[in-house]
Amino acid sequence: MATENGKEARTKSTDTSGTPLLRVNDLKTYFFTREGTVKAVDGVSLEVQRGEIRGIVGESGCGKSMTAMSILRLVDKPGKIVSGDVYFHGENLLKKSRREMARIRGRKISVIFQEPRSSLNPVLRVGKQLTEVLRIHEGINSKQGQARAVDLLKEVGIPDPQKRSTNYPHEMSGGMAQRVMIAMGMACAPDLLIADEPTTALDVTIQAQVLDLIRNLRDEHGMGVMLITHDMGVVAEMADIVTVMYAGTSVEEAPTEELFEEPLHPYTQGLIASIPVMGKVKDRLDVIPGRVPDLIDMPVGCRFAPRCKARIENQLTKCEVEEPDMLDARPGHRVRCWLYESENAS
Repeated sequence: MATENGKEARTKSTDTSGTPLLRVNDLKTYFFTREGTVKAVDGVSLEVQRGEIRGIVGESGCGKSMTAMSILRLVDKPGKIVSGDVYFHGENLLKKSRREMARIRGRKISVIFQEPRSSLNPVLRVGKQLTEVLRIHEGINSKQGQARAVDLLKEVGIPDPQKRSTNYPHEMSGGMAQRVMIAMGMACAPDLLIADEPTTALDVTIQAQVLDLIRNLRDEHGMGVMLITHDMGVVAEMADIVTVMYAGTSVEEAPTEELFEEPLHPYTQGLIASIPVMGKVKDRLDVIPGRVPDLIDMPVGCRFAPRCKARIENQLTKCEVEEPDMLDARPGHRVRCWLYESENAS
């Protein structure tokens, strides 16, 4: 039922016309260490439209979260954004000053992290923390902020919000603390919400509630959402369009239903094949052979080539010597794979 609701929301809320709310073009973020250069984000391009939920999916360490941190300009040394563009409302965030970025974060772009307890101040009541966000970005006084904080807690479904506003973070459950983080993210009615693994530490029931909340807030406010996750089930239910990442770069991009019905990249095919299906018994779970490459020592050519069965089956020698670009395999469906070079040429 949740999936059907998600599809309905996609139809009603997604606005794919005009200039994208967010456009990331060939973004590269490297970490310069004694051991070598870690190419954490290495050529990622994506867009988020107003009212759209863009899913970013891939294994741990593939660069999903670092892409978000780069968009927010929160990369610390030894990391550095070495090239690319990040356009938000048509303006390049990489050209903004620190002061300008500080005004954008929290007000125009908000972020929800996967561990709410590590993001909330343990010695401040949650109402006070919400009030501080409003005071800094909206300039309202303490009394107005307290009233607005209670309204925000009510909006995200926290029972008895007046009383809960006086709680400290440790007095709340994990799901309740995550709702507080969402309330903080929504405090200034942002245009873009980045949700980085927002349900990782929550049980299944609370996960569903949090995801429904994010989707409902998207519907009500028309904001764009960038949803980062390793959970293909979450992507299938929530996202309008999906970017699949592998070893620091994007390897496939397609509307959600099309991606699941006909994945093109061998890596995406492996991810979807590994999802357990209720009522379908397998002797062995499908797995992707091999391991993710070291981001300091990438393989020559396609970075998925050492693990790719399709390369062997199709006798593609080019995969081991040259990395493919993102190709337009179908209308709205892009893939970084030499398998589709001939299709693209024709």
